[in-house]
Amino acid sequence: MLQTSSKPALVPIEVIISKIIFVRGEKVLLDRDLAELYGVETKALKQAVRRNIKRFPDDFMFELSKEEFENWRSQFVTSNSDKMGLRYRPMTFTEQGVAMLSSVLRSTRAIEVNIAIMRAFVQLRKMIASHDKLARKLTELEQHLEGHDEQIQIIFETIKQLMAPPEKPRKRIGF
Repeated sequence: MLQTSSKPALVPIEVIISKIIFVRGEKVLLDRDLAELYGVETKALKQAVRRNIKRFPDDFMFELSKEEFENWRSQFVTSNSDKMGLRYRPMTFTEQGVAMLSSVLRSTRAIEVNIAIMRAFVQLRKMIASHDKLARKLTELEQHLEGHDEQIQIIFETIKQLMAPPEKPRKRIGF
């Protein structure tokens, strides 16, 4: 019988989701964020990936281009970017790349964090799908009500006429 663990998650899903960014239309995690989640140095993570580079094709992992790196780097307001580990272009890992990392980093923590990251990607996908569904519904509603503006205006005019006090009858002049 399969039992689910009752212990709290090693890393809250919200923390992982906050680290997922969009680059080149892909949801990715940066090497420095993954290293922090796994509890290893960024240098060690990169070294492990480079030793197993055949496991990481371009759709699993890629380095930011010079322009992407400068754009990403400019988002940090720091006077000493070298100490922040911003000297080198970071590796970015897609969902498949993160899954592949579990075969490269073999610690218990890496396995547990990988499971949490996979769950975060699934939750993010569900959130995006629900937003898309809501946007489609709003568009449908907007299109449905598009021709009704004129009809609603006529109804309001009729209601106003009915609510207006009746004109007093004029006094007859003469016989």
